[in-house]
Amino acid sequence: MQYRKDKNGDELSLLGYGCMRFSKKGGGIDIDKAERELMEAYRSGVNYYDTAYIYGGSEAAVGEIFERNNIREKIKIATKLPQYLVGSRAALDKYLNEQLSRLRTSYVDYYLMHHLTDISMWEKLKNLGVIDLIAEKKKSGVIRNIGFSYHGNSDGFLKILNDYDWDICQIQYNYFDEYSQAGVSGLKAAAAKGIPVVIMEPLRGGKLVNMLPEAAKKVMKDSKRDWTPAEWSFRWLYNQPEVTVVLSGMNSIEMVRENCRTASDSEAGQFTAGDFETLRAVTEKIRENEKVGCTGCRYCMPCPKGVDIPGTFSSYNTMFIESKRDGRMQYAQAVGLTKESAFASQCIGCGKCEKHCPQEIPIRKMLKEADKALRPLPYKIGINIARKFMLRDAKKH
Repeated sequence: MQYRKDKNGDELSLLGYGCMRFSKKGGGIDIDKAERELMEAYRSGVNYYDTAYIYGGSEAAVGEIFERNNIREKIKIATKLPQYLVGSRAALDKYLNEQLSRLRTSYVDYYLMHHLTDISMWEKLKNLGVIDLIAEKKKSGVIRNIGFSYHGNSDGFLKILNDYDWDICQIQYNYFDEYSQAGVSGLKAAAAKGIPVVIMEPLRGGKLVNMLPEAAKKVMKDSKRDWTPAEWSFRWLYNQPEVTVVLSGMNSIEMVRENCRTASDSEAGQFTAGDFETLRAVTEKIRENEKVGCTGCRYCMPCPKGVDIPGTFSSYNTMFIESKRDGRMQYAQAVGLTKESAFASQCIGCGKCEKHCPQEIPIRKMLKEADKALRPLPYKIGINIARKFMLRDAKKH
């Protein structure tokens, strides 16, 4: 197993265990199967285990398994504060104490603010006293490192990144989403500040394996590498020194072994020009079903009316590459649930964006099409309700 260091010099395994997708049995987690898989990973050198308050039964399962095997001091546990449920300082303490109890531990190695999409969510937590909580718990050793997981655009990521002295951050990133959400610019900005970056969705929820077009699979097969689609994805990430840990939601022994093998012989800088060309060609094959030829370069930004143009087009393309539901959920999450909405419908047709687009996309026309497809009435209603619920506390402050 290869390791990279955090801010304190602690070594973290290149492969981290994402504990959201344990197999189920009888309505709950199959604890015996999960134990076999977690311990196989542990014996192979994995020492970073990621869970969260809302991963049904995950924290409790992780706590039971690690206590049963007496390895708590030999591994790192990362879990996340459900900031979207917090409305008071008392709630901050309540959730942390509950998580410690579930995990059967007296401390958390990495405590992340979960699912931030906009700096307003971080501002809300600050107004509720989270800075004092962090200082108090870090001093007592209950929290060893503090961080955040992020799902908004790159501009919002940079605002949060630069607002506090973070110890770690977690972003969605893969070869297909190189310029989506925080993207490569966010990755490099965090690394420049010496902040370790944990990667989630390296396989886009398995879609870069299970939903690859046959033409894309053929490109990989015709290359000089005898790598599986999953291996291509992981090795592309491991090739980047800015990446600290890559999470994988493994739920079979075979998957654990393959991913551990890949992480054991991968190092930064190993990718050849031919390897990059292979993934470029794979990405092109995936994008053949795209609706908009947006590369996410962000030359069209900022929009004077706050429209997230790349985010909108990325969501619109997801509808055709993956499914309508995936695209609409992506749009709601990354564009709709921010303090200042960034919907395509806010476009006033000024045309400023089109003057800077290298792809010469008719942006104004495509924004109208995208918003109509991404926000049919039921989704529009749902997003409005979610905005009121998630942002009500932010408005109070």
